[in-house]
Amino acid sequence: MPLYVLYGLDKPGAVEIRKATRQSHLDWIESLRPRVKIAGPMLADDGATPIGSVVVIEADSLDAAKAEFGKDPYAAASLWLSTSIKQFNWVVKQ
Repeated sequence: MPLYVLYGLDKPGAVEIRKATRQSHLDWIESLRPRVKIAGPMLADDGATPIGSVVVIEADSLDAAKAEFGKDPYAAASLWLSTSIKQFNWVVKQ
C-alpha cells in the first residue's frame, strides 16, 4: 500500500490549540495503527517548541490519504497555517 506524508505548519501562536487538542490527536494516531508509520511534531530552533507536524500513513490513494488526514483533530481545530500531503517513498528504514 502506498505511503503518504502530511506536513503541517502551525499557525503563529497556536501552541494553546496544540495543547488543547493533543490527546485527541494522539488518540486519532493510535486509531490508525498499523497504517501509521511515523508521526511527531516538528520543533523550533530551541528544540522544544512545537511548530508543526509530520505524519506518514499507508492509504489506497492520495484522495484516501487526504480524507484520513482530514479527520485529524488538529485539522478540525484549525491548528495549521498550511499543510501539504504527498505520496512518500520510504527508501531507508532501520
